[in-house]
Amino acid sequence: MTLPKKVEYRYFDREVETLSVEELHVLQLERLQSALARADQNECYHRKFQEQGLSPTDLRYLEDLQRFPFTTKEDILTNYPTGLMACAPVDVVRYHMSSGTTGKPKVIPYTPQDIKTWAQLMARTLAAVGITAEDVVQNCYGYGLFTGGLGFHYGAEALGATVIPSGAGSTERQIQTMLDMGTTVITCTPSYAIHLGETLQARGIQPQDLRVRIGHHGAEPWTEQIRQRIEALWGFAGKGGGAYDIYGLSEMCGPGVATECQAQEGLHLWADHFIPEIIEPQSGEPLRPGERGELVLTSITREAMPLIRYRTGDITSILPEPCPCGRTHPRMERIAGRADDMLIIRGVNVFPSQIEHVLMERAELASAYLIVVDRRQAMVELSVQVEPQVGTTLSEDFQAHLERVLQTKLGLRCTAEIKQAGELPRFEGKAKRVQMIE
Repeated sequence: MTLPKKVEYRYFDREVETLSVEELHVLQLERLQSALARADQNECYHRKFQEQGLSPTDLRYLEDLQRFPFTTKEDILTNYPTGLMACAPVDVVRYHMSSGTTGKPKVIPYTPQDIKTWAQLMARTLAAVGITAEDVVQNCYGYGLFTGGLGFHYGAEALGATVIPSGAGSTERQIQTMLDMGTTVITCTPSYAIHLGETLQARGIQPQDLRVRIGHHGAEPWTEQIRQRIEALWGFAGKGGGAYDIYGLSEMCGPGVATECQAQEGLHLWADHFIPEIIEPQSGEPLRPGERGELVLTSITREAMPLIRYRTGDITSILPEPCPCGRTHPRMERIAGRADDMLIIRGVNVFPSQIEHVLMERAELASAYLIVVDRRQAMVELSVQVEPQVGTTLSEDFQAHLERVLQTKLGLRCTAEIKQAGELPRFEGKAKRVQMIE
């Protein structure tokens, strides 16, 4: 979607956001050399560098970064809780945590400067989608160990906006707050934005009854079709706003690593704080701009725990074309899924986003769905549970037609199961779209 030329693109710090490529590279090199020196003070990193015969002084050009070893989530978990920290414990003012695959969380420390940097990054991120100091931001992300709630909160305050710290859940209260307080911006997962919108619809509340004009949504992959549904439910187009994607991960800072701008043509990755690479997930070999692979990030301004060449597991690509908004920071495409979320069904690689793309093109279907992978037999079975829109009746041949479309798009047989309207679960946090039966 390209906005009309009359749109005035908003910036938080125009000078930094529109640095020339040459200026950005000079800044990156300076900060990267400092980040490597700080990481080298950590015993684990010092050992990793030595094993490769490297030291921070070996980095003279940005291209030299590819000589340094990757960092993985296993490195963080193996050194639980704070073995990758590069500062003294007395310098830490906050810990956040995210879930780990072994039962232990990934512990992320912050210095006072890390908190300030994060707030400024989030203010920049919110401004990029058109949020201003005049907005009332209802923050429906969870507060606590999860980074979402506090990241949006501090960013909106740094921008000068009014914040309503609603937190996750309590849908009826959320709606009443929007009506009473004149909320203009909602921040939440895309699945919860749809759930809120469908609840509004069920209550007979029309988009024009609310002042909400912008939704800023992340924490889970979502497709262009989901964006269209959100914007239709909330009537964003008629209010000069839209639904915008945001990307982040706790290991880097939380939300605020990348965001769409008002052009909605990819996510600007803030390269004055994070250096991106795209690699082939299996071999680790670098890929060219435009090629899809695993996103690798190096944090170059983090004090408490700088991460060098961190394998995020997220699948995307770097978009080579310039953005119409004028920002020069590299853009990445919307996250297609996670490398470890890829389903291998009878030798065929399937991402959940591929299935969502098919389902959301069908206006008869509601946004809720569940992918079921049954591994109890030698031949793995894939089925998709869907439900009709409220008030919609599906014809007898709809199920067979949907199965044919899925088979064509995925390259394998998939069973479709039609549920009753409202039967599938809705989510106030991250949506759980895949069920494994072992």
